[in-house]
Amino acid sequence: MLGSTHGTLTTGSRRARVVACGETPGPAVHGRPDQADDLDVSGRPLYADVPDLDRFFRPESVAVIGASDAEGRPNTGVTRQLVSWAERVGARLHPVHPTRASVFGLPCAASVADLPDQVDLAVLLVSDPLPVIEQLAETKVKFAVVFASGFAETGEEGAAAQERLAAAVERSGMRLLGPNTNLNAFERFRDDLTGPAIALITQSGHQGRPVFALQELGVRLSHWAPTGNEADLETADFLSYFAERPEVGAIACYVEGLKDGRSFLLAADRAARRGVPVVAVKVGRTEAGARTAASHTGKLTGADEVVDAAMRQYGVIRVDGLDELQDTAALLARARPPRATGVAIYSISGGTGAHAADLATAAGLHLPALSSAKQAELHQWIPAYLNVANPVDNGGHPVGDWRGRKIIDAILDDPAVGVLICPVTGPFPPLSDRLVQDLVDAAERTDKLVCVVWGSPVGTEPAYREVLLGSSRVATFRTLANCLSAVRAHLDHHRFVTGYRSPFDQAPRTPSPSYRKAQLLMRPGQQLSEHAAKQLLRAYGIRVPREQLVTSAAAAVRAAGLVGYPVVMKASGAQIAHKTELGLVKIGLTSASQVRDAYRELTDIARYEGVALDGVLVCQMVERGVEMVVGVTHDDLFGPTVTVGLGGVLVEVLRDAAVRVPPFGEDQARDMLAELRGRALLEGVRGRPPADVDALVEVVLRVQRMALELGEDLAELDVNPLVVLDRGQGAVALDALAVCR
Repeated sequence: MLGSTHGTLTTGSRRARVVACGETPGPAVHGRPDQADDLDVSGRPLYADVPDLDRFFRPESVAVIGASDAEGRPNTGVTRQLVSWAERVGARLHPVHPTRASVFGLPCAASVADLPDQVDLAVLLVSDPLPVIEQLAETKVKFAVVFASGFAETGEEGAAAQERLAAAVERSGMRLLGPNTNLNAFERFRDDLTGPAIALITQSGHQGRPVFALQELGVRLSHWAPTGNEADLETADFLSYFAERPEVGAIACYVEGLKDGRSFLLAADRAARRGVPVVAVKVGRTEAGARTAASHTGKLTGADEVVDAAMRQYGVIRVDGLDELQDTAALLARARPPRATGVAIYSISGGTGAHAADLATAAGLHLPALSSAKQAELHQWIPAYLNVANPVDNGGHPVGDWRGRKIIDAILDDPAVGVLICPVTGPFPPLSDRLVQDLVDAAERTDKLVCVVWGSPVGTEPAYREVLLGSSRVATFRTLANCLSAVRAHLDHHRFVTGYRSPFDQAPRTPSPSYRKAQLLMRPGQQLSEHAAKQLLRAYGIRVPREQLVTSAAAAVRAAGLVGYPVVMKASGAQIAHKTELGLVKIGLTSASQVRDAYRELTDIARYEGVALDGVLVCQMVERGVEMVVGVTHDDLFGPTVTVGLGGVLVEVLRDAAVRVPPFGEDQARDMLAELRGRALLEGVRGRPPADVDALVEVVLRVQRMALELGEDLAELDVNPLVVLDRGQGAVALDALAVCR
């Protein structure tokens, strides 16, 4: 089986905070560029140092606080595991217990102060770790693991205890794993396996067991980081560290809650820069899952749509099941970069091939038709009445003799084919034995990816256990669905990392002239009127209609003459959110009398509804275009986010939107549009010419700049509708809502 606020920091990562505040980081970091401008224009970190965790995973000296060898004691089994692990890694282990002379034959220190030498790693098997942490600080211990539960996962009182623990750790200078963790980092890893390895990060130790068990199928595992409640060390720290390890081919993660969104994205960016695939299960897709995750880890899960988009933005491959995590991480760890993106389906049954082709196409894979010359070549060994265009149906019998290998080699030699998938729905010896042997032999001579789906529910057949699992060159799966999703992830990952440019490198560091104009318009704690919100847009170069704010019917008539008929008239006030529903919008006015009547009607409605007005807007009427929405909101984990989608009065009904976390570049802005179900409207439908997509992308990028620069000051921005005109004519923000913090 083949086994990567304006002026205020919001990151939760200690190392990122230290660097961002201009302090000198400690010696336990590496990988820092020579010249680093650490903060973007919003004051958020653009760089996070990589913690040096070598002495955590390979310490020279280990102390076990609360060690025991008494039968029936919970700490005894844990101590035994640590003693065995220390022997394997060549570390000196020092038990610590106030009343024991020895534990498992090792001399026992009565207290931390009595430890005989400098300790790299201390494992705390005590119910109240805080006093011990303070003692360890005096001995300059580098790392500590707190096994105990009863912290943030239990509620407010536990969260307060965890904050005290985290504060003590930060004062000490050491790094802490936990609390509410386990000792998966100190498992027995097989050392007889070769090739690129999977590094594993889990917040729940039990959820990592399926990936750990891949070793029994020949897939190498190098590290396991069970992060628990992440009072200090978090998923992002281990992600950054593993991305730098030369033996790591892929990183598999089980994440319940992210401690800090920016730290996670910086770590994912590091992996993307180095081409290391990251595969993650992230709990919280549903409200029930989010509640359960919060009760388990005491951390935010974040709005799932934002989490999902942020992961895609930085190349993190999100999967749902632990079986998918296994199969996808294993494939990405060990498969070579693809030579081509075409997928060929090869089977002994036309039904199997047709079914697999349907599922592969639905999974987004490209199945190119083989050339007529290639089909003629295949028909030398396959009867002429069978289809060999792709999928390739051999009819069964050719796999039992010399023809089987020739067919496989011929398919792999096609330059359009980068992946060969052979679904074996069930064993049929001896033909299936010969088939898988031919596939293994062919895989040894090619740098293309060969995948076999062994569909037998038994899994004890020699062809599977000995031949397929004995090969490091064939990717073996038990289900076709997992095979197809893993292959799609493999191709997508390499497409993503090819030419990847980090958005953090291009993020703005200094405010633009627009920022100074915008500051004058902000009203802390208030919602801006439409007129003021449009002035905010205008400050950032976003086009709005010609308009004037008036406070009398006569002024409205004069304004309409200046703006040009036909006009739109709208009530303008700081507390008006949905003007259309209240009847506070009048469109298509073509005469002075209509303008006078509309002014009186709008002010009468506002008076009746108790809505305070700052005036009435007389606006240029923009009649044709695609109505879009572009907005800014704040996510608890990631900070400002930018959304684009289909707009207009039905925006809440359509719910067709894409989101990104700043900073991002033009490519990501275009990817947002590609994600929309209604993207065809921008391409031109029912005789309409294509819309000005370039202008829409420019608006998205300008709104992003606004989100970064105004930071925490701008709680919400809603540009709806943004009318995208025909190609080359731009885009116009017809309405806008802005809320200040």
